[in-house]
Amino acid sequence: MSGYVGILVSDPWLQNQFTQVELRSLKSHFMAMRRESGKLTLNDLASRMSRLKVVGENLTEEERASCIRDLYKNLDEEVDFEFFLKVYLKLHAHASARTGSVAKNSSAFLKAATTTLLHTISESEKASYVAHINNYLAEDKFLKQYLPIDPATNDLFEIVKDGVLLCKLINLAVPGTIDERAINTKRVLNPWERNENHTLCLNSAKAIGCTVVNIGTQDFIEGRRHLVVGLISQIIKIQLLADLNLKKTPQLVELVQDSQEAEELMSLPPEKILLRWMNFQLKKSPFKKTVTNFSSDVKDAEAYAHLLNVLAPECSNPSTLTVKEALARAKLVLEHADRMGCKRYLTAKDIVEGSPNLNLAFVAHVFQHRNGLSTKTTQISFLETLPDDTQISREERAFRLWMNSLGNSSYIDNVFEDLRNGWLLLETLDKVSPGIVNWKIANRPPIKLPFRKVENCNQVVKIGKQLKFSLVNVAGNDIVQGNKKLILAYLWQLMRYNILQLLKNLRFHSHGKEINDADILQWANGRVSSSGGQARMNSFKDKSLSDGIFFLELLSAVQPRAVNWSLVTKGITDEEKKMNATYIISIARKLGCSIFLLPEDLTEVNQKMILTLTASIMYWHLKQPSEEKPAAGTSDSETISNSTLDDSASESSLEDTANL
Repeated sequence: MSGYVGILVSDPWLQNQFTQVELRSLKSHFMAMRRESGKLTLNDLASRMSRLKVVGENLTEEERASCIRDLYKNLDEEVDFEFFLKVYLKLHAHASARTGSVAKNSSAFLKAATTTLLHTISESEKASYVAHINNYLAEDKFLKQYLPIDPATNDLFEIVKDGVLLCKLINLAVPGTIDERAINTKRVLNPWERNENHTLCLNSAKAIGCTVVNIGTQDFIEGRRHLVVGLISQIIKIQLLADLNLKKTPQLVELVQDSQEAEELMSLPPEKILLRWMNFQLKKSPFKKTVTNFSSDVKDAEAYAHLLNVLAPECSNPSTLTVKEALARAKLVLEHADRMGCKRYLTAKDIVEGSPNLNLAFVAHVFQHRNGLSTKTTQISFLETLPDDTQISREERAFRLWMNSLGNSSYIDNVFEDLRNGWLLLETLDKVSPGIVNWKIANRPPIKLPFRKVENCNQVVKIGKQLKFSLVNVAGNDIVQGNKKLILAYLWQLMRYNILQLLKNLRFHSHGKEINDADILQWANGRVSSSGGQARMNSFKDKSLSDGIFFLELLSAVQPRAVNWSLVTKGITDEEKKMNATYIISIARKLGCSIFLLPEDLTEVNQKMILTLTASIMYWHLKQPSEEKPAAGTSDSETISNSTLDDSASESSLEDTANL
């Protein structure tokens, strides 16, 4: 392993927002700025950041100064390097929003309005999302006292301040993500309870695939409009695209010709499947173009007119195809949609302006309402020939969420497809072990030549061997070819290395002692025992853990008010075990643990995920001020960062790759 450790930042989350190349460049700029007068204050930054790419090129000094004034009150405050990085991230997001560069390398719905600090929002989008909330949550026992929300007011931003609405919206998108018993739902919440709800919301949003960068609980408590709308946009679109897969909608197999194409379809992100479905239906009409996006390609509303005629000819209006003016055609399209019973997500103006978020939402809703696919298609038999990849798909999901949480340059939709050129693996390695990647020989996407992809993946394998991974008979070409078992094995070892490396980097807590999984086990048992708990964990694969009682006692030990024991079951039946597991995950996220495991990982006692869950709780506890920590039977000498600790180990296919 390289002796060069790179530029380290004490805040792991902040470190994960940058590659080492970026950190070295920013450190150089920071030192140069500080040398000009011996110190650097917030007041100095607007003028001195002019030489920085993006922030300097796309924002004027006045705009930088205005943004800094909006964000910070004391402009005379001295700026150290980490504070400088935080300011830079805010300004960079603002500048990227101005130029539209945020969405260049991202999937259409996950990043378009995710992290931007642009202090304006689309009123049309806000109105559309408010209508969605009013429609889907109208009968919620807690929220119905606040609904319907008036889209013409700022009521939405007031209602989100207690965190309940956002948590409910997440459960609407992916049912069961949050155990609603963990949500604080008193009519009047104190600041602590509000903060808990928002922490639960943010960690749960990450766990369903939302990109949450530069968003903190305070942003929601203050009702920052652009951030609220950005997150709501992602959550709603995840809900609308939930059926765009072969598991939920097996009729989608009608889009393919054989089992190989079916596998390819399964690997596509949902918005790509939606486009493929739309073009499949359009081939049944006189429309000859191919729709490649939900913006410019649908602005004239012609594609919509033909699509709806195919799906619901009985509701068609002949004038829709003969009218010359786009806005008039768009209005007729929406009238057609109304006659079909489709709820509108956009106005005629949104269509002709090419609003990508709202157009995507509209098409997704049409798909949900009437997809025009046959339930008797002969291709359904292809699905029977495909391997049962339930375990692999769970592992893929976990690793994907973990890697996306590291803040790589592109959003990963499918690890088997998106990692094949090696670039995102190199970025992840750079996050986990700063300075270990030789960027001079790396090939940046887009990469057309296959051997360039192999070069990247060869470096990935070489670094893995440097880090003592078990990679017998593994070559870079295996990754390029999308070998699922080997990719999962590599990713698990990378995650395992990350966990141990974080512990090693923080070894000063243990007076130089190397911390391992045995120390984590000892810490957890000591914590439970010292607080009077009766449960014990003999190992991370102890089958008695399936009832969840040990982790409930551990959570109660690190934060006595965390667990409401009246809600805990005995964990005897499978249903009781699942209820406890769901509650454990929500309580851990509510405390501040960024974890991605599923209830099944607890009830089935997946030893690797059990380890990472324990370590995440341990980290949360140890980062609290010492006076707030209850006494323990063992020394708080071990710690771990949850910024990159996302419980996503695999069990079956990776059992031989790590000794945990």
